[in-house]
Parts: sequence; structure tokens; C-alpha cells
Amino acid sequence: MRSLPLADPGTPPLSGPWALLWWLARRQWGILLVAVLLGITLFACQAVTPFVVGRAVDGGLDHGFGPELWRACGALLAIGLVVIVAGPIGHRYDVANWLRAAFTSSQLVGRTVSRSGHAITSELPTGEVVSAVANDALRIGEVYALAAHFLGSIVAYAVVAVLMLRVSVPLGLVVILGLPTVAAALGLLVKPLQRRQAAQREASGRLTTLGADTVSGLRILRGIGGESVFTGRYREQSQETRRRGVEVAKTQSVLDALQVLLPGTFVIVLIWMGAHMAQEGTLTPGQLVATYGFAAFLAWPVQNATQMLQAASRAHIGAGKVIKVLRVVPSTGAEPGSALLPSPGVPLVDEVSGLVVEPGRVLALVSADPDETARIATRLGRFDDLAERETPVRLGGVLLADLDKDAVRSRIVVAEATPQLFSGPLAGELDVHGVATTDDLHRVIATADAHDVLDSVPDGLAGELPEKGRSLSGGQRQRVALARALLVDPEILVLVEPTSAVDAHTEARIAVRLAEARHGRTTVVVTASPLVLDHVDEVAFVQDGVVVARGTHADLLDDAAYRSVVGRRMDEEAMAR
Repeated sequence: MRSLPLADPGTPPLSGPWALLWWLARRQWGILLVAVLLGITLFACQAVTPFVVGRAVDGGLDHGFGPELWRACGALLAIGLVVIVAGPIGHRYDVANWLRAAFTSSQLVGRTVSRSGHAITSELPTGEVVSAVANDALRIGEVYALAAHFLGSIVAYAVVAVLMLRVSVPLGLVVILGLPTVAAALGLLVKPLQRRQAAQREASGRLTTLGADTVSGLRILRGIGGESVFTGRYREQSQETRRRGVEVAKTQSVLDALQVLLPGTFVIVLIWMGAHMAQEGTLTPGQLVATYGFAAFLAWPVQNATQMLQAASRAHIGAGKVIKVLRVVPSTGAEPGSALLPSPGVPLVDEVSGLVVEPGRVLALVSADPDETARIATRLGRFDDLAERETPVRLGGVLLADLDKDAVRSRIVVAEATPQLFSGPLAGELDVHGVATTDDLHRVIATADAHDVLDSVPDGLAGELPEKGRSLSGGQRQRVALARALLVDPEILVLVEPTSAVDAHTEARIAVRLAEARHGRTTVVVTASPLVLDHVDEVAFVQDGVVVARGTHADLLDDAAYRSVVGRRMDEEAMAR
């Protein structure tokens, strides 16, 4: 067995749900084959047991405690030992198959989400993506967990049919014809159940999306007094989901009832026929006992077949939902890079704005419109190949869009203005690659002036951050994000408003330490703060999306337009003091 998660979940076919399910089966064929063989062994042994018991009864009645009885008892002991061994081991492999398929599906979704950028949220609601991992992946795994019992049940049915024909041809024909009839009758309900499950799954996905949107925007809703409106929408969608669930339950309840009624009726018919044949003398007492044992046992394969049909129905729906996620085309890197990667120490050029980022220098971008410089900074990181086709960026003369995306990510890191934090240990939040030492962590924390974060998180670096780091203030989250970006230490680091949420004193300390930490390293800082601009090597002033002036902060202060932009920030900082 392999440890989970897998190092490489593979590249699945996206032609349809059944293709995905078959691909998953082939990916885990080894443990699936072992599980199936154990399932067949388990069910075949239990199918043979009534026949052996019948032989023991007849042998005991005819010859007393003779060799025939003891041979039958020995056979029963051997069968019992095989069942004892095959059962637990088979169950372990059933669970392993379930987990392997579920985790592989979850990994595929996670990989697609991580690579797709903003494309995933523009094509699919958040709830659909969340449900694909939380619900659909588990449904996919379920079908592989039941595969061994299902195939074992088919083999057991064949064994019982052969043995019943040896006992009595009429009884054997009842088994051969009756059991498939019962299974087919139960199968008629699977299609309506599948439709209702699909509708319930859609409603549940919309409810998850609505809940996620409401929670993420709760503070805004309270500010505008819109809580009641969204609460009403959530209540309405919740009731719709409940109604869909009730419809599923109605069909499911009928199916569950028929699972008891139809096999039970089949057993009654078989026992009635066997009893009459025994009374007429055409069946021995042992054969009558075997007939009852076969009839009672066959209810299990019918139940397994029905469960497999339901699981396959749910897995088909889940696989369809997973494929919808996997079909999302990433916003970058959809096509493999075709150009050779330039050597380190080459300029980064944004052709539309005319910005040239020289290697080894700390450059600040300043504009009256912060969004304008933020857009330029974002382009430098290559986040949307389609949107940025008209705004080409070159590294050493080579278009970023023509380079391998992973190589671009390793050399150019953009830390955006809104910090994105995740739940988990603070050390793991800072060290995304898991290779930094404690000294490295403390170094970047000092550069980002984030010592107070260590004090506010219980257990310091080992302490747990909640979802989105909501236990931290806005300034603390920003400094944690800055420390994380500094720890990556890329060839080119782009920081968008890294000190916008901190006070002037903290900003001044960060400005000095940042300039020292990135000295001789290519760095772009989007800011209009004089405290930061005083410490950079060069400033590029942007107007209407184009660089109109370059120089040191002191030199550019002679430009009235530049002075008006940074002067407003100076006034704001003075008022803050």
C-alpha cells in the first residue's frame, strides 16, 4: 500500500464520468485486484457453507458419527478459518481502495485549483469547488470500497446456482431466474434516485456557495444593514436543499423497503418449494437445510448489488462534478513554455508602461492612482496570460508568457496588497517550502518588524493561526505576509503596498530593514510612502499607465506632480503621528 497523499495523482481523462472512474480503477489496480480476490474468496466460502452443512446433516442421519460427518465438520472448520482471515484483510483493502480513490480525486481538484488562479472562481461557484472535495471525492471512493463485495456476490450467485442445480433442477432454476429478477426490479428505482440525488447535490452546492459568500462578507453586510436580506436568501436555499433531500429520502425509503420485501419473498418461495419437495421425498433433510441456507444467504448478494448500483450512481454524479473542476483552464501556463529560460541577472521589462527593472536594484513604483501601479506589478508576476496578451512583459528579452510557469514563479514572486493567510502553525505559514531554520524565521520576522505577532500567538512559531489569520490585526497579517515573501528570497521580489496597514513608526523601521535585506537583490516596491521611498535605490513615477520619470526620491521631489502625490502621503503620516 502507498502512503497518502500521492506524490503525483496523475493526469486523468476528462471525456466523462465513466472514463474518470475507469482511470482511477486502473491507477490502483493492484490493491483493487487484491480486494476483489479476497472478496471472491470470502463470498465463495460462505456460498459453499450451506451445501457442506447439508452434507453433514445427511451423513449424520445416515451413518451417525462416521467419516462422512467428520469430513464435513473438517471442511466447515477450514471454511471458517478462511473466512476469519479473508474478512478482516479484505476489509482493510476495501478501505484502502476507498481512501486511495477519494484522496486522488481530492488531490486532482486541489492541484487544479492551485494552478488555475482566478479562472476557477470566474467559472465555478465556491460551493461547487468545496463540495467536490468534501462530498464528491468521498462518493467516488465509495464505489471502489464496494467493488470487492459486489464482484464476490456475483461469484457467490454463480456458485449457489450450480450447487442448487445439483440439489434440484427446479430449485436451481428458481435461483437462476428469480435472483436477477429481484435485482432488476430494485434497479428500476436507481435511475429516479440518481436524478433526485443530482438535484439535491446542485441545491447543496448553491447553499454552500451562498453560505461562504455570506460569511466572507459578514462585516460588510452588518455595515450596510443587509444581514436580514442574506439571511432570508440562505433560509430559502436551505429549505430548497431540504426539499430536495426529502425527495431523495422518499425514493431511498422505497428502495430500502423493497430490499427487504423482494429478497424475503424470494426466500419464502424457495423454502416453500423445498419443504414440499422434502415432504414428497425428492429432497433429503440435509438438502432442505442447504436450501434454506442458500435462500437466507442470497439476500446478502442482492443487498450488495443494490448498494453497488446506488454507489455507482452517486459516484457518477460526483465524478461529473469533479470533472467540471478539472476542466477549468488555468489562467496561466495552460500551454507549456517554449522558450529557454534567461540566465539570472537580466532586466524585467513591462513594454506598455515602459518600466525597466534593472537587476540588483530596489525600485519603487509611485502613482497618483495606486491601482495603476498595482496593475503593473501584477503583470510582472504573470497571473493571466489571456488578459496580459496585450500588455507583454519580458525577462531578458523573452516574453514571460513563453516561459515555463513554474520557472517564472521560482524567479519572480509578487506579494499582493491583500495578505492571504491560512490556518496552521505560524512557522508553516512563513516557511511555505518547509526548509527554513529557526534562525531564518526570526531573521525575516525582525525585518518585517513582526515580533509582536510571536507574542500574540500562543506558543510562538509553533502556535496555531486560525482561518485567514483572523486572530491577528490587519497590520500583523500584512507583516506576516511580508516576512513570508522575504523568506522565499526570489531573484525578483515585487511588493505591493507592503506597509499600508502599519503605523508610521513601524513603517520607518521596516523601510530601513527591507532596504538592507534586499540590497543587491532585484526588488520592486509599490508605494507612495516617503518613509520607504527614502531608502530605495530608484523611484519610477507613473502617470496614465506610463513611466514618466525616474530617479531618486530626492531628485523627483523637484517634479510638482510627483511632489503632490508623495506630499499627500507625508501629510497623512504627519497627522498619524
